[in-house]
Amino acid sequence: MSNTVKVQPDLKFVKELQAVGGDSLKKCYQCATCSVVCPLSPADSPYPRKEMVWAQWGLKDRLVNDIDIWLCHNCGTCSNLCPRGAKPGDLLSALRNMAYRNLAPLPIIGKLMSSSSGMLPLAAIPAIIYGVIWVIMAGVTGSAFPTFEFDHATHAWKAVEDGVIAFGGLFPGDYTIDPIFGAVFLFMLWGFYAGVRNMLKAFDAQPKTFIVGRKEEPCFISCLIDTVKYEILQHTQFNDCNDEDADELDAKRAGGHKMLMYAFICLMVVTGVVATGHWGGWFLRKIGVEGLGNIVSAIGHTPMPLWSPVKLLAYVGAGLGVYGLMALTKRRVNLDQAKQSSSWYDWYLLTLIWTIFLTGIGALVFRVLGVAVLAYPVYYVHLIGVFMLLAYLPWSKLGHLVYRTVALSYAKKIGRIPMGADK
Repeated sequence: MSNTVKVQPDLKFVKELQAVGGDSLKKCYQCATCSVVCPLSPADSPYPRKEMVWAQWGLKDRLVNDIDIWLCHNCGTCSNLCPRGAKPGDLLSALRNMAYRNLAPLPIIGKLMSSSSGMLPLAAIPAIIYGVIWVIMAGVTGSAFPTFEFDHATHAWKAVEDGVIAFGGLFPGDYTIDPIFGAVFLFMLWGFYAGVRNMLKAFDAQPKTFIVGRKEEPCFISCLIDTVKYEILQHTQFNDCNDEDADELDAKRAGGHKMLMYAFICLMVVTGVVATGHWGGWFLRKIGVEGLGNIVSAIGHTPMPLWSPVKLLAYVGAGLGVYGLMALTKRRVNLDQAKQSSSWYDWYLLTLIWTIFLTGIGALVFRVLGVAVLAYPVYYVHLIGVFMLLAYLPWSKLGHLVYRTVALSYAKKIGRIPMGADK
C-alpha cells in the first residue's frame, strides 16, 4: 500500500532562490552526475541531487532545514561536470545565502545585506558614528588632522604642534573605540546565539543515521572539538574537495582560505594583547599596583615600535591575509561563469576584507610617513570596514565560520559524516 505525500510548492521561495544565485536550477533533468562526482557527499541520501529536486518543486521547508547545504564546501566539481549547466553548486550557495538572511534575528539586516543598494544604510551607521566623533574631536583639538604627544602622567594623548600621528588621539579608545566595538561584539554574539539556536532546532527533524559498530552517540562538545581540529585548523574538507585532476586555482583554494583564517587569528591575538595591556594596566593602577600596571600598559600601548613582537605578529597576519585574498580573488575572477557563478555575497565579502586589510596597512604606512591628511581618512575607512565585518557577521557569508562549524559538528553527532579520525 502506498503512502500519500502532500506536496505544497512555494513559488515565491523558488523566485527568491533564483534571485540569490539559483537561477539555473530549472535546467536540471536529474541525471545524478552531481551526487556521483561530489568528493564529500555521503553514500546515504547524497547531495546535491535531492536539493535540486526539492528546489524545482519549491519545497521550502525541506531545504531550509537541510543540513547538507552546510556540508558542501563549494569546490564546484558538480557544476563543472553537469551536462546541462544547471550549476548545482550555485544552488547550494544560494541556499546558504538565504540561510544567512533568515537564521539570525532582525531579518531586515539580512535583506539589506543582499544587494548593493541595501549596503548603503548599513555602511552609513558606522560612517555617521565615527564621522560625528571626528568632527567633535576636531573641535576639541583645533584641527581635523591633529598631532599628539603622550602624557605619561595622565596616560592620555595631548594635542600639540609638530607631534606624532596618533589614531588613539583623534578616536580615543576608552570612549570611542572600545565601548562601541564592545557593544558591536555583544550584538554579534547575540545574533549568532539566536541563529545557531534556530539552526539546531531545524536540525532536530533530521533523520538519524545508525552506524554498525558505533557504540554510542558522541556528545556535541566532542564533535565540536573534532571539527575544530580537522575541518577548521587542518582544512581537511577543503583538501578532500581537490582530486588529481584539480587545476592550479582549485589546488590553491584551500591554501588561500587557510592563510586568511590564520591571518585573522594573528590579528585577533594582536587586538587581544593591546586590549588586555591597556585595560589590564588601568585595572592594576586602579587597585594600587602602580609599577606592574605601568608595565602592563606599556605592553599594549599604541602606536607600538615597528620592531615590537606584537607588531611583528601583526605584519605576519597582514602578509598572510593579503596572500590568502590574492589566491581567493584570482580563483573567483577566473571562474568559468557558464559552469560556476559568483554572487553578490561572494564579491561583497572579498571587497570588505580587502578594504580592511588595505586600509589597515595604508594607515600604518601613512602614519609612519607622517602624512596626517591621508592617515586619518584611511583609518576612518578602516573603522567602518571593521564595524561592518563584526556587526553584520551573522547575516553575511562569513557567518559560515560559525554556522558550518555547528552543522559539521551536528552531522558527526548524528552519524551523517564520520569523525575526523575515522575517515
